[in-house]
Amino acid sequence: MKIPFTKAHGDRNDFLITRREEIPAGADCAALSIAICDRHTGVGADGWILVSQSGEADAAIELYNSDGSRSELSGNGTRCVALYLLDQRPAGTLRILTGAGLKTLRLLATRGRSHIFEMNMGRARIEELRANVESADATLANVGNPQCAVFVPHFELDWRDLGKRIEHHPRFPNRTNVSFVLVLDPHTIEVRFWERGAGETMSSGTGSAGAAAAAAARGLVRNPVEVRTPAGSLQVRWENDEIFLAGPAEIVARGEFFAEGESS
Repeated sequence: MKIPFTKAHGDRNDFLITRREEIPAGADCAALSIAICDRHTGVGADGWILVSQSGEADAAIELYNSDGSRSELSGNGTRCVALYLLDQRPAGTLRILTGAGLKTLRLLATRGRSHIFEMNMGRARIEELRANVESADATLANVGNPQCAVFVPHFELDWRDLGKRIEHHPRFPNRTNVSFVLVLDPHTIEVRFWERGAGETMSSGTGSAGAAAAAAARGLVRNPVEVRTPAGSLQVRWENDEIFLAGPAEIVARGEFFAEGESS
């Protein structure tokens, strides 16, 4: 089986994009996601996104993490899909149906191959302002997917190990995304990400939105907020309690992946 793909990244959070109709009916998409996302024997990515037609939007998407699990939403991944659609059909505004509902994205600027989109993430739901998880000071939120924002004084702690333990903590039966948040000033935070189903990522759109929402709920920041990640900065602002996330997307490759049993 040959799987066509387009590879893109949003702030170095990378995804493979494939048209749903190019996958044979009945194919095990979870297993294919593990294979195609493998960084040694596959193409390599944090996730695989299947794009299909939609009667109520420009496209509908299904997101598989690199471990084969499903995710409701990726902010960075949805921007990558917006660029993928824009590359095929120019338009300033795009509507994409995700597992967390309909999302609208607006093209703000183009800088070479990089395109800056702003996405309406909807409203954040703060589920627990102050939670103690694995002895960490956390805020639990939902921005279309579950978020656990852990507030830290620095990044010298073993946050990767802690992130893995929190992701699989019994209080999260469907697991959770984890962000480690350092507040720099009332308009700036720095964040490290441990994503459900992918592990450490250099950036996360939903993680950035969740971290900013958690910090705002605690009164630590105010509108707007710059989220500094290991890959660069994302911009978060609020309008009528809805979160708008702005950041880059860039297409870097296209090709075919030979699934198991397929020769070149």
